[in-house]
Amino acid sequence: MAREQEVVQACPTELFVGGKWRAAEGGKTLPVEDPATGATLCEVADASPADGVAALDAAVAAQAEWAATPPRERGEILRRTYELMTARADELALLMTLEMGKPVAESKGEIAYAAEFFRWFAEEAVRIDGGYQVAPNGAGRFLVLRQPVGPCLLITPWNFPAAMGARKIGPAVAAGCTMVMKPAAQTPLSMLKLAELLTEAGLPPGVLNVITTSDSGGVMEPLIRDPRARKLSFTGSTAVGRKLIEQSAEQVLRTSMELGGNAPLLVFEDADLDQAVEGALLAKMRNGGEACTAANRIYVQASVMDEFATRLTERMSALKVGRGTEDGVDLGPLIDAVQRDKVKDLVDDAVERGARPLTGGEVADGKGYFYPPTVLADVPKSARLQKEEIFGPVAPLTAFETEDEAVAMANDTEFGLVSYLFTKNVDRALRVSERLESGMVGLNQGIVSNPAAPFGGVKQSGLGREGGAPGIDEYLEIKYIATNIG
Repeated sequence: MAREQEVVQACPTELFVGGKWRAAEGGKTLPVEDPATGATLCEVADASPADGVAALDAAVAAQAEWAATPPRERGEILRRTYELMTARADELALLMTLEMGKPVAESKGEIAYAAEFFRWFAEEAVRIDGGYQVAPNGAGRFLVLRQPVGPCLLITPWNFPAAMGARKIGPAVAAGCTMVMKPAAQTPLSMLKLAELLTEAGLPPGVLNVITTSDSGGVMEPLIRDPRARKLSFTGSTAVGRKLIEQSAEQVLRTSMELGGNAPLLVFEDADLDQAVEGALLAKMRNGGEACTAANRIYVQASVMDEFATRLTERMSALKVGRGTEDGVDLGPLIDAVQRDKVKDLVDDAVERGARPLTGGEVADGKGYFYPPTVLADVPKSARLQKEEIFGPVAPLTAFETEDEAVAMANDTEFGLVSYLFTKNVDRALRVSERLESGMVGLNQGIVSNPAAPFGGVKQSGLGREGGAPGIDEYLEIKYIATNIG
């Protein structure tokens, strides 16, 4: 406990505006809760709309000088941040576990993942290119430049408090954009610590400004409607994303939206079942199921359903549930009571409609927001969890007979972030991958996220891509210069 207190006490708790730590207007604060116990870890500044405007003022003031900073210098700052995160991974992981709940080992994995975005975009900063082209009639020349879009508004969720921030900050810094970052109220500490590391790495004042608040809409809407802001990047629910897109229309604000998912996972009868069970466990249980990439609808060919269900149930029921700081824990708590109750309601609804719990399904008494690993068999199409994102450790199983039936069920959703597919048949693998309506496909594997790959979805799972070569494009504008040659 002493180490936990030390880590929390070493974390900044004020707003970060213009390179300085400052209290919120009126000294308001909001509590940060440990979801494993319900206890308050600390209090952080609770920003007002005026604080938000001050953060945008700082970003606007720093934009011109930052855009003129040589790409190599921007890249070196990102590289140093990568090195600092790697060196301090244990401290950062413990801090994340305390505010978010996931096991320390998984938090450490997220720190490594987040740091890789800084390393990747450190290398991309010096590769921002343009073009030179002879006009079709031969009389003129086309010059193409790519320049920073300008001050950006970044909004991140609570489930990956370091990685989601790094995935936005990395390309913004590389491109030469300044930022106002608003982390989720449940998990502000990881982002505040990240701002401290970036400053230590040499990021100039005003380039990154961090505002923590309990009034996200009240603080961010005026900034979204402010003509000085030029980009909004949001990761969160589709419902909130729709509202932000509406608000962004007023200034024709450039937007990137990484929204909800309801990922299908298909297991065909010719799949390697050991591989499929392991992949399903990874796709379902990463982050305790609190991930937009989580496999929420598992469709298994009827001929192998019984064996698959037995194996998955054995693996799920063996997972150790507990506080993420304890040794050997596989699954921590959900983020808060609201999320736990939502998961319970979805499971209860499925059971009422005929689903059978093979393990779990009952909330245990005690402190914290824990929900047991749960496998449901015979989940009917009418169950709410076939349509709604679960965001919890629940694996719903549904049988199918034919490939066409499986693809139809997989695509029967408004979401299209990621799909998973297990088969040994190469023709089927490629054929089904092309037919699945999602921005990403995990083919015989349960994890798709990689900083070097473009992450994003189709349909109502979002707009744009984060990571990979396209990731920096979201923060650059294209300028075309026409010239004649006499």
